[in-house]
Amino acid sequence: MPVDRERVAALVRELLEAIGEDPDRPGLRLTPSRVADAYGEFFGGVGVDAATPLMHTISVSRGPAPDTLPSGAVMLRDIRFRSVCEHHLLPFRGHAHIAYLPGEQVVGLGALPRVVDILASRPQVQERLGEQIADTIAGSIDARGVFVVLDAVHECVTMRGDRQTDASTVTIAARGELAEPAARAELVALIGATRP
Repeated sequence: MPVDRERVAALVRELLEAIGEDPDRPGLRLTPSRVADAYGEFFGGVGVDAATPLMHTISVSRGPAPDTLPSGAVMLRDIRFRSVCEHHLLPFRGHAHIAYLPGEQVVGLGALPRVVDILASRPQVQERLGEQIADTIAGSIDARGVFVVLDAVHECVTMRGDRQTDASTVTIAARGELAEPAARAELVALIGATRP
């Protein structure tokens, strides 16, 4: 179900009044509709099937490049994402790093950021987001293992309370063969490796 922008705008107007502001003053007159448009983008993943980008797979042995079978994990690092914390409705943003051990099927690398974007475009907590990404990939493609690391900065930590402006949160979700300690250690090292 798409975001009801008209209702969001009405509620933002009410919120502005509740904090003692005048929603009709020049600087705030367009704020309700601007927030409604932003929420349409921030929460566009609500009700969307995150597995859809993974529906098109490529056969490893019978595909376009059968002579280049992956012998190890396929990793995509530094996928930028943003989400909204469901506890305070404040943004958090960071990078996702995803690895999977292909079976007979692989997916185009562009599908992985789309999965992240759909799941991040919902009210979220980082821990659940990582688990949902891992579960979606593990349940949708022929993967022997999945590994997801999220590293994010939360505005509920950086802008309120103790205001820890340099703090980031790292979470890990692992499935299958990539849940083994040795495999995890190797992947964590790869995530931190510098590029050539």
